[in-house]
Amino acid sequence: MARVPAVKRRKLTPPPTDEEDSSPSTLDNAPETSAFFKQASSWNLEQDYETRPRKGKKKDQESTRLPIKTSDGLIQELEVTEEVKDVESDMEWLGAEESEEEPVEQKPAVPMRQQILEAQEEMARIALMVTQEDPEEHVGSFKALAQFGQSHNTTIKKLALRVQLAVYKDVIPGYRIRPLSEEDMETKVSKEVRKLRAYEQALVGGYQGYIRELSKLSQSGRSGRSGSSKDGGLSLGSVAISCACTLLVEVPHFNFRGDLLKILVKKLSTRMMDEDFVKCRETIETLFKNDEDGTPSLDAVSILTRMMKERSYRVDESVLNTFLHLRLLTEFSWRASTNHIDKPENKFERKMKEKRVFRTKKERKLMKERKVVEKEMEQADATVSHEDRDRMQSETLKLVFVTYLRILKMRSPHLMGAVLEGLARYAHLINQDLFGDLLEALKDLIGHAETGDDVEEDSEDIETERNLTREALLCIITAFALLEGQDAAKAQATLSLDLSFFITHLYRTLHALSLNPDIELSAKSLHLPDPNMPTWTHSENKVNIQTTTVLLLRSLSSILTPALAARAVPPLRIAAFTKQLATTSLHLPEKSCIAMTTFLGRVTKTQEKKVASLWNTEERRGDGVFDALTGEVEGSNPYAATIWEGELLRKHFSPSVRDGVKVMEKNVLGL
Repeated sequence: MARVPAVKRRKLTPPPTDEEDSSPSTLDNAPETSAFFKQASSWNLEQDYETRPRKGKKKDQESTRLPIKTSDGLIQELEVTEEVKDVESDMEWLGAEESEEEPVEQKPAVPMRQQILEAQEEMARIALMVTQEDPEEHVGSFKALAQFGQSHNTTIKKLALRVQLAVYKDVIPGYRIRPLSEEDMETKVSKEVRKLRAYEQALVGGYQGYIRELSKLSQSGRSGRSGSSKDGGLSLGSVAISCACTLLVEVPHFNFRGDLLKILVKKLSTRMMDEDFVKCRETIETLFKNDEDGTPSLDAVSILTRMMKERSYRVDESVLNTFLHLRLLTEFSWRASTNHIDKPENKFERKMKEKRVFRTKKERKLMKERKVVEKEMEQADATVSHEDRDRMQSETLKLVFVTYLRILKMRSPHLMGAVLEGLARYAHLINQDLFGDLLEALKDLIGHAETGDDVEEDSEDIETERNLTREALLCIITAFALLEGQDAAKAQATLSLDLSFFITHLYRTLHALSLNPDIELSAKSLHLPDPNMPTWTHSENKVNIQTTTVLLLRSLSSILTPALAARAVPPLRIAAFTKQLATTSLHLPEKSCIAMTTFLGRVTKTQEKKVASLWNTEERRGDGVFDALTGEVEGSNPYAATIWEGELLRKHFSPSVRDGVKVMEKNVLGL
């Protein structure tokens, strides 16, 4: 009997009823399902599935094993057994299970002394590797040394600066490395040239980073006035300035010389006179003395003058005195002003132009090519021609004169002595265009020195004590040095200079100078302060170390015994000054008296006929009475007087003074 299939029963939803107790849906009574959907709404299933590693079905791989022969004699291939891996659960890729982080083991802290020793050994190893081996093979060593300079330990930073200084001093070549252009980069070169270029660019990049670090530390790394750090050694700023000074002296030809000069000039612009200041000033003086081509001096002078102008010339006097160490004082032969250079005519070139030889077009082309080759050879040898050096020195001289004239017009009290001394030293290089302006400025200074109305009592920043006597003497020396520095024939033909104002001023101040108690003291003289003056201050850095006596003798030599025309001095001037100097010798100290009698002996030897009547009491050339207190040389009537002071000087306690008087009398008698 066949089996009848059972009827499938279906569950029908009961019809809705209007009764209140109708049963609700089963979904509303499932709080767990509702919570599941609420949590699932915050899942990012697509992103989790995207980050899940792909695990597709592996294709059947062909067996690479050799078939075997069973015991029944049948040949059978070996089946590859697949490794079954555990399938990750759904909750794992949904992010329910989070991997626990493993605790990181903390390394034991290394003592500071051990860190310093390890850094020192590592830097020494790198430095030896660069300096003693081939530096082109260790291009990355410059960056490795620079990383030690970024340490938080001050001692390691100092060691890094010193080690980098020694390395760069040793590996810097004797030429300037220029940056590569696009054409140079596209040009095909050999392997050796490419290697050398890579090394040079790495050297320049590391050197530039090192100088930037020095500049940053020199500005912000100073601690204290003495430049010492908390641990008792030099501060980072002092070490950085010392490294910059060494590089500027050792390798002034290399790249980024201007950056090094800015570090030094920035220090010289401060008011604090410490060891770093003195070191920077001496470094610039050494740079001026050792400069052979003139370019480093021009860069240094331009940066210094720009700094002085920005600070309204409120700098120390010694900074301006660095211009006295320029080599152009002895090597430069042209004359200049603030905007013009008097170039002498070259007679040799004129003769060569007159004797031109006829050459064919082919010969001229060949000569032109030879000149190009010679020019390239000179650039390769890093040689500087005399024309280039003269051009650099002439530009430097213009900047110096502009600075001097601006300070003269401003009448900066603490720099007047340095400017006057500088003009006296540069007098042989000043052309005639500057004479009028300079002489007018010097006359104004002497006029204000006589009246004393140029002393600024309320100076804002700089506390100085002006010595008007020294400034007046320097004005006289400068005025006569300007005249002596020119050619005699040219000066007589083209210049009509009246220097009687300076002569009259010196004649008026002779008695006051002889009574000056500090006439033999200079800026570096050791002497005790006056106990009667409690507010006495000693100025440490004056214009120079010459005493007032030396300045007086220099002024008298320019007036009475000039180098150009010693016998052209008027007799009245010679006699008046001789009488006044003999009188002032009685009041001078011993050393100054010896120097004055020696000078009078030289005057009597040169002008014996003009002053002989002053020693003769029986034959007088003038009538009337001698007026020693008059302010005019011509109105003193010197030939109406006699040198009676010689009898007193014969009995002077110093043997040298007595011998000087005897020499004067012998010269007058013509013995």
